[in-house]
Amino acid sequence: MATIELSRSHSLSIDDAKAKAEELAKGMEGKLGISWKWDGNTIRFDAPSGAAKGTKGEVRVSDKQVQVSIDLPFMLRVMKGTIEDKVKEKLDALV
Repeated sequence: MATIELSRSHSLSIDDAKAKAEELAKGMEGKLGISWKWDGNTIRFDAPSGAAKGTKGEVRVSDKQVQVSIDLPFMLRVMKGTIEDKVKEKLDALV
């Protein structure tokens, strides 16, 4: 079960929504050291090292919605509220 589950509706084309999701993933790659890849309309990511080490999750893009699921490692769960607020902020900016 994911530690953080968020979703937002959007009115973008699926290609535009995917482009924005990828832009977000690329930014997180540089800041947090995550690695990510597309699997259909889903970005799957994990953090093998760095500040977010052990974090994994996915960003699912559909024609009307973006859903984010993040599984935080035990050591980061104490910061869940702060991390969730940041993800909400990024997700709101995305759509």
